[in-house]
Amino acid sequence: MTLPIRNVAIIAHVDHGKTTLVDALLKQSGIFREGEEVPDCVMDSNAIERERGITILAKNTAVKYQDTLINIVDTPGHADFGGEVERVLGMVDGCILIVDANEGPMPQTRFVLKKALEKGLRPIVVVNKIDRPQADPYGAIDKVLDLFLELGADDDQCEFPYLFASGLAGYAKNELEEENADMQPLFEAILHHVPPPVGDPAKSLQLQVTTLDYSEYLGRIVIGKIHNGVIRVGQQAALVNEAGQIIKAKVTKLMGFEGLKRIDWESASAGNIVAVSGFADANIGETITCPDEPQALPLIKVDEPTLQMTFSVNDSPFAGQEGTYVTSRQLRDRLFRELETNVALRVEETDSPDKFLVSGRGELHLGILIETMRREGYEFQVSQPQVIFREVSGQPCEPYECLVLDVPEESTGSCIERLGQRQAEMQDMQVGGNGRTQLEFVIPARGLIGFRGEFMRLTRGEGIMNHSFLDYRPIARDIETRRNGVLIAFEEGVATFYALKNAEDRGVFFINPGVKVYKGMIVGENNRPQDLDLNVCKTKQLTNFRASTAEENVQLQTPVEMSLERALEYISADELVEVTPKSIRLRKLMKKLAKR
Repeated sequence: MTLPIRNVAIIAHVDHGKTTLVDALLKQSGIFREGEEVPDCVMDSNAIERERGITILAKNTAVKYQDTLINIVDTPGHADFGGEVERVLGMVDGCILIVDANEGPMPQTRFVLKKALEKGLRPIVVVNKIDRPQADPYGAIDKVLDLFLELGADDDQCEFPYLFASGLAGYAKNELEEENADMQPLFEAILHHVPPPVGDPAKSLQLQVTTLDYSEYLGRIVIGKIHNGVIRVGQQAALVNEAGQIIKAKVTKLMGFEGLKRIDWESASAGNIVAVSGFADANIGETITCPDEPQALPLIKVDEPTLQMTFSVNDSPFAGQEGTYVTSRQLRDRLFRELETNVALRVEETDSPDKFLVSGRGELHLGILIETMRREGYEFQVSQPQVIFREVSGQPCEPYECLVLDVPEESTGSCIERLGQRQAEMQDMQVGGNGRTQLEFVIPARGLIGFRGEFMRLTRGEGIMNHSFLDYRPIARDIETRRNGVLIAFEEGVATFYALKNAEDRGVFFINPGVKVYKGMIVGENNRPQDLDLNVCKTKQLTNFRASTAEENVQLQTPVEMSLERALEYISADELVEVTPKSIRLRKLMKKLAKR
């Protein structure tokens, strides 16, 4: 490839419109045929990404504009997938920071901007969603500048170029007063403000692995930027791994990006982002180089996990009934296979061959892995998430988070009170003119476990909650978390309408009539602090007498639906979530049951 190149990453807080903006760039670049049906959020190819409306994995695409090849990397917006963001910033020369015109900078905006500034990048700021009511584009720009200064940006970085846009409507402009047209101003800003890649094609080959993919036909595919030299199909090369060992291999296939497709290339030189096969042992951060004079690039450092949970083989009475992969060997193989592409994950074996300690960046990070595995046919059980403590300068420390809440004014007091009990410290409070208040806290990560469900109750479902990792600090005092006891089935069978109706005054249920239950399965939440065993399979004794109320239409209260995320947040230390392709069940630990 001899075209001029620009390598740019799209970074932003979750739901500020990265993927929608990339959609507009792709559609207006001419890479799709006329009349070709193009879905929304075309870069979110993963089924879970489409369902949840979030980006989980960084994606590469490329478009041509005025004879320049623009490589675009769409990155995740949620803090739990920050490992993806950190990697891709190492292979680009510029970035587009997208900020919602209404919300302004949010916790993840701070995280991704900090990483970009540390890499020496000068972001192009795009104020998105300017067509929405209550948008304040210039106010958003002022807040972004404050954030740049707060993060220690240099003078050049603080003189950032900015544009106003609507990714959904497909236009960008330099001034608000200009007409709404197309994305050309953003294309022009990329050419003008993103520097061409530095690198010398005459030097020895250096390609750093930043993303891994897999193909049944090609095996492991590594994606990365060529920092120096030229790579050709069929050439001999060497992989310098994390331990410094040199593994020789042959480049069997070389691909570049064009729109959503990968196209075969014979060769590529410094500055290009390419996909290469032939390196079965390659891992994130390692270097592909010349075998004659191997020169490794510095390894990519990714922030460590902050949360862990135990994955174990399902040992409930219903074990093996709904899953395809149920053994410890199958569970182990799947978890260690995930390590090949999920750079922020850690998996450790334990004293028990049936249990594995899995560490990640947050509940969503681990929840996505669990959801992916259950869709693949795996059946297993997981424990309550626990924060990872670490020693810093000889002092025991725990992870702290920056938490931002957007709540109705009437819920402000109750949210502040509950977070105070969870050892949160309020940093800022902004009362908006729309009947809502924005609150900012610093809180131990322990204090956030199980808080989301409580927060939704306090705000009647109208609150917005965002948080991102801040740093490690000395361990806080014990955190007060209030949760009532649970209702537990004490025999195996099928839950009946009669039994559930008679026990309605005891609490709220998580199940409907007709659901199979077993001894120790959690079927609801008690109104009192203690756990309570119930017979939810009890049937009505039939007689020859007709009850006077027989014609009445008796209804049950709607049960609380326990999604996977809600279940992970809800369980206590002596409880488990049983995960199968068909069901999410909550249960007590077997050793606890033996004492009952």
